[in-house]
Amino acid sequence: MSAARISAKGARRVAAGHPWIFRSDVERRPDEEAGVVSVEDHRGKPLGSALWSPASEISLRMLERDPRVAVDAAWWDARIGAAVRRRAPLADRANAYRLVHGEGDGLPSLVCDRYDRWLVVQLLSAGLERHRDDIVRALVHHCAPDGILARNDAAVRSREGLPRETMLLAGEVPREIVVEEDGVRFTAAPWEGQKTGAFLDQRENRALVGRVARGRALDCFSYHGSFALHLARGAERVTSLDISAPALERGRANAVLNGLTNVDFVEADAFEFLRAAERRGDRYETIVVDPPAFAKSRSALGGALRGYKEVNLRAMRLLAPGGMLFTASCSFHLSRSLFDEMLEDAAADSGRRIALRELRAQPLDHPELLTVPETGYLKGALLEAVD
Repeated sequence: MSAARISAKGARRVAAGHPWIFRSDVERRPDEEAGVVSVEDHRGKPLGSALWSPASEISLRMLERDPRVAVDAAWWDARIGAAVRRRAPLADRANAYRLVHGEGDGLPSLVCDRYDRWLVVQLLSAGLERHRDDIVRALVHHCAPDGILARNDAAVRSREGLPRETMLLAGEVPREIVVEEDGVRFTAAPWEGQKTGAFLDQRENRALVGRVARGRALDCFSYHGSFALHLARGAERVTSLDISAPALERGRANAVLNGLTNVDFVEADAFEFLRAAERRGDRYETIVVDPPAFAKSRSALGGALRGYKEVNLRAMRLLAPGGMLFTASCSFHLSRSLFDEMLEDAAADSGRRIALRELRAQPLDHPELLTVPETGYLKGALLEAVD
């Protein structure tokens, strides 16, 4: 196996627990086109094994820190099996969740989500792509799925020199899958939906708002209505708000699937809707603000902060006394500290006394490693209007 030699800076990064080694820290490139290579520091000391991606800015992704351990089919089977077993507690409450969260599970650039009897994977690096067969065999061994779909259509694959494609890797996978979490059912679209077919990272937060929901409720940026479905179990009436008509159609179908008749689906821009509602003096006992990632890059952070502040400020002003607001951000570039600061600024400008009831982070199936900040992106807070 060809060895990659990295700089002292790269070696310090590895020692600190981060798996990524950038192109600028590769002093000697390995001979292989892509795949698993051994890694040594600038003095020639073996550091372990990594995925090698020749065209990527992230040239190496550490897999194994013990140079004596071979990264073979048995290694992939063991590492994937460990990730699957960590999710065992979720099986009693949901049949859709993430089985592998990339670097968070020691499997850089690999994502695998379960939707009932089917799996959807993403192979997001050239080095990982070379080991597709080992990965599929391990998933079949530990999960025995009816089918495995590769949603390899993410933009990051282009930067790896890989084609963007969606293809079956094993068995058959339907276009739509009905999944269930905490007694609520909704339809996932593995072939064409957002991410791998649905948003699985908000499962615990959806259950939370279902527990606190009451009165008149508003779900902003509702997409397929998964928050609205949980709100409807405790609220008298729910407004499910989204700018996408097709998303709202799927939300209506999900409401029918659950026998819910107290959800109104409204096609509108959330910012315009909230401004108009404030002018009318509307009040809601429960509000959810779960927007898409406003900050897709560091350069977009300033504008994103203004957007997050405005939507949360408007929502705070619409809360009835004692009303609850759940708010979240899935922007990696918006740190937890900036998120908290934004909420403080919005509360100060709202003219309301807003109490923090609970801070929320990523669930069990989306582990965030303290030494790998890139594994974390989701931040949430449950707030209450005291007056």
